[in-house]
Amino acid sequence: MSESEVDTSRTVVQTYVPAYQREAWDNHAEELGMSRSEFVKSMVQAGRRVFEDEGAVRDGTDTGTDPSNGASPPVEEGPPLEERIRTTLRESGPLSWEELFAAVSNDIEERLDETLTRLQAANEVRHSGREGGYVLEAGGPE
Repeated sequence: MSESEVDTSRTVVQTYVPAYQREAWDNHAEELGMSRSEFVKSMVQAGRRVFEDEGAVRDGTDTGTDPSNGASPPVEEGPPLEERIRTTLRESGPLSWEELFAAVSNDIEERLDETLTRLQAANEVRHSGREGGYVLEAGGPE
């Protein structure tokens, strides 16, 4: 699909989360100087990139481990997904798709948050509403 064919109109996306999760998102968004909507949109896009990168590693198309291509290495993973699923189900019993997804993806969210916090503290990354998300700071490590 060419850029001229992309539908750029805005639309509403609605989801339901526990109150404590919304409060945590609101607090984090406030710390970053973002609206809740902007925060959720940025986190979803960041999470999609993580899952796309993990898919590339699984299917052999990942180039992130080749330092000659200038790409970053893949995000460090915890236990393999299969083991996280087994452990979660062993400890929790039957779970719906949504509950299982929330349980196994939580560590990705935590690692992303911790990593972004470190990168921002080191002035390597900043969030820019004008640029539509997180950006590398000029003059930071290559």
